[in-house]
Amino acid sequence: MLTELQIKNFKAWQDSGPIRLAPLTVIFGVNSSGKSSLGHLLLALKQTVQLADRKRALHLGDENSLIDLGTFADCLYAHDLKQPLEFSLRWRLPSTLSIKNALDAKQIYRGDELRLSSILRADKTEQPQTASFKYELFHGENEVLSVVHARGASQAKLECSPLKLVRAVGRGWPVEPPEKFYRFSDRTLLRYQNADFLADFALRTERTLEQLYFLGPLRQPPRRSYQWSGETLPDVGAQGQYAIPALLAAAAQDRKLNSGRRQRVQRFDEFIARWLADLGVIDSFTVQPVAKGRKEYEVLVKTHPKSTVVRLTDVGFGISQVLPALVQAFYAPPGSTVWMEQPEIHLHPMAQSNLADVFISAVKSYEGGNPRNMQLIVETHSEHFLTRLQRRVAEQSIDANDLAIYFVNPKGAAAKMEALRLNMFGEIENWPENFFGDEMGDIAARTMAALQRQAGATDGGHS
Repeated sequence: MLTELQIKNFKAWQDSGPIRLAPLTVIFGVNSSGKSSLGHLLLALKQTVQLADRKRALHLGDENSLIDLGTFADCLYAHDLKQPLEFSLRWRLPSTLSIKNALDAKQIYRGDELRLSSILRADKTEQPQTASFKYELFHGENEVLSVVHARGASQAKLECSPLKLVRAVGRGWPVEPPEKFYRFSDRTLLRYQNADFLADFALRTERTLEQLYFLGPLRQPPRRSYQWSGETLPDVGAQGQYAIPALLAAAAQDRKLNSGRRQRVQRFDEFIARWLADLGVIDSFTVQPVAKGRKEYEVLVKTHPKSTVVRLTDVGFGISQVLPALVQAFYAPPGSTVWMEQPEIHLHPMAQSNLADVFISAVKSYEGGNPRNMQLIVETHSEHFLTRLQRRVAEQSIDANDLAIYFVNPKGAAAKMEALRLNMFGEIENWPENFFGDEMGDIAARTMAALQRQAGATDGGHS
């Protein structure tokens, strides 16, 4: 699970400052404030991890990738190629990591969190090049081990502390430059007698980023039929285009979920159908083949208990738009991070409120009797979503520490991230100015206008 993110000189962010990431992190902000850029950088890191080319520091993307960020100059704050792109990512490990010095059995370093900090600069061709990266292993808040790998002016360097790396006999070749934004080259690791653990750092970085999933704000319109041939999909797609095949795959695997400890266990498709009903957008929901032996499936819904069954294309647009959000929140593998943009789009206020309960359930859900340990990062504009979260904190349905709420607001050319302090009673102690518009100003202006009209009517009656 990601616990902290910081970026510098990326798009609208001159310096985001350390951003605490909770199991459920919610980001508000005005349009074009830069909040989506945070997720876009993470997607770029993921597609770089998946790239076969180890020499490319950062895969900025193309028409076939997860995200296309354009040129490196497009990515940099104020498009200044003289400034470095810097980012750090910290995450909690699924279990305690023990690093043993291969040359001294008494030296063991144990930690439960890793942090990767990288610095990328433009090379002569204006492409990103890794200047350095640093790994830090933490036990609680205490750093127990650090490793720095830098390109250097004439020769790359690799330094580790407090564990000291010892060169292997007969392997005096120079240290290779960093690979991608996080890797040590195989040749560099062979240079030392006790550097094998560094490959594990890179592997854990890859696992963390590969478990990042993204759902964009624009989902595909509903179809009259969906094709599924029995394959298991990795996710619902950035536009939610694979939501129905993913639902069918989960049902075929007999996956079962429950909303929390000691809650009722349901089959995956039944679980999603119940949440759709609880949102208040439908009464029932089923997926079935259009005919026996066919690979095409249709989605049938009833909007009310007494209404007729119709296809998904024949009901309100909001159902097809929220369905991918529900499926992705529970379909992603345990331990994953799911980043969503505007999951509430096209939903009426009551459903927006209920969607908060869905996401609380997602981060507290169980599968196969074990916690799923899911993390959701949600970009939203919904006041109703926030109000329900505040209520659930007050009711102790979710701990305030399991929530992180932010407001992004441009300050000049730079974006500024402001953490909202949520106390145990669900109260926000530092409401930003005009967070949801000037509500009190509108009320005051409306009242004044009503008084003036009443006064005018009275004067007209006396004249």
